[in-house]
Amino acid sequence: MSQSDAPREVLDVSDLDRHMGVPIRAGELEEDVHVNDIRRWVQAMHYPNPLHYDARWATESRFGSIVAPQSFAVATDTSHGCAPAQVGRIPNSHGIFGGDEWWFFGPRIVAGDHLVCHRMPFDYRVTETRFAGPTCFQRGDTLYINQRGERVALQRSTYIRYAVREAKEKALFSEPSEKQWSDDELVGLDEIREGFIRQIQELQHDKRMIASVEVGERLASSVLGPHSLASFTTEWRAFPMNAWGATRTGPTTVSAIDLGYTREMAGHEGDRRMERTNPELTDGAYFGPSRGHLQPHWAQHIGMPRGYGYGASMGSWILDFVSAWAGEWGFITHSKCSYRNPAFTGDATFLDGEVVDLRVERKRHHIATVSVEMRNQDGAMMATGMVDVELPAE
Repeated sequence: MSQSDAPREVLDVSDLDRHMGVPIRAGELEEDVHVNDIRRWVQAMHYPNPLHYDARWATESRFGSIVAPQSFAVATDTSHGCAPAQVGRIPNSHGIFGGDEWWFFGPRIVAGDHLVCHRMPFDYRVTETRFAGPTCFQRGDTLYINQRGERVALQRSTYIRYAVREAKEKALFSEPSEKQWSDDELVGLDEIREGFIRQIQELQHDKRMIASVEVGERLASSVLGPHSLASFTTEWRAFPMNAWGATRTGPTTVSAIDLGYTREMAGHEGDRRMERTNPELTDGAYFGPSRGHLQPHWAQHIGMPRGYGYGASMGSWILDFVSAWAGEWGFITHSKCSYRNPAFTGDATFLDGEVVDLRVERKRHHIATVSVEMRNQDGAMMATGMVDVELPAE
C-alpha cells in the first residue's frame, strides 16, 4: 500500500468539549520580576530599546527607571499563554502556536512585580489545512494579575493541534537546507536594523503626537536574523519559567502523554515532581514537546524541516515593533496576530507596518491602528497583525 492509499489519521477531538469554559490551575512564577529578567527578554527578542535595559536612559524617561516592554507579560506565565489553549486529549497529535490576541489595561510591569496568571479554555474548531489535513484550532485565555490586584493584560492564544503522521506525509515545509547568506546580503540586513534603531534613538523621550500621524504612514522596517539554533535557544532561556525551580505551579495538571502527544515527544516538560529528582528531563530544550524547536531530528519527526522558532516570540516581535514606533508615551491597547509560517533556522524575518486608521475612543483616547506584516527572505508570509496603540494628543 502506498502512502497516498493509507487510511487517513483521524483527529479525535471528542474529549475537548468537557473542558471549554472550565478554569484550569493558575500559573505563577516563584520569584518576583527582576530587572535582569527584563534585560534578558529584550536581548532575546532582538529589541534594542534602551528604555528596557539601559539604566541611564531609563532614568531620564517618563518612568524614571527600567520598565518592561508590553511584550514581557507573556514571560511572567509558566506556559507562555499556551496552557488554556491545549486542554483535552487528542491522540497522536502535536501542536504549534497559531496566533495571539492581547488586551492591555494600563499597568506597566517593573522589577519587583509579581503576577498570577488565571486561565480558562475558550473554544475550538476543526478545519482542513494544507499542513496537516484535519486540524484543530483551539483557543484559551490567560488573565495577568499583578500583586496589587490590577489587570495587566488578557491574552487569547490560538494553539494548532494536528495529527503528526498527516503533517509528515504532506511535507508542506520540505526544505531541510538553510539559506547561505552572502556578505553583501548580511550588510543589507544590518542597514535595515540600523534604520529601525535610528527611529528609537531619534525620538528618544519625546512624545509621538497623534496629530503628527497620518493614515498611510509607514513604520521603519525591522529585520531579525538570520535565525539559528543559538538564537532560538536564547529566546527559550529568556522565559523565566524554563529555569529549574522557577515555577510555583507547573504549566498544567496533566502530562503531555495525557494530552495525546506522541510518546517520543511527550516527556516530562514542566513536571514539578520530576524536577526535584532529574530536572534535565523536564527541560523542553532537551526532552518533551518543545525539543523540536532546537533539535532538527525531532523537528522532522513532527513535520518540520529543521529547527524553528517560538510562536510566543513572533507575537512579541510584533508588539515590540509597534512599540518602538509609538515611543515611551505610546501604549498598545489591543493586538490581534495570526501566525502562518514558522521562523526556521537560516531564515531572516522582516517586519513592515503601516498606519491604516486613526480614531478617538470614549472621547479622549486617541488610537492609531497599525497593520503589520512579517515575511521571510523569500516573501513567504509568516504573520499578520493589527495593533491598536494609544498616542498622546497634548
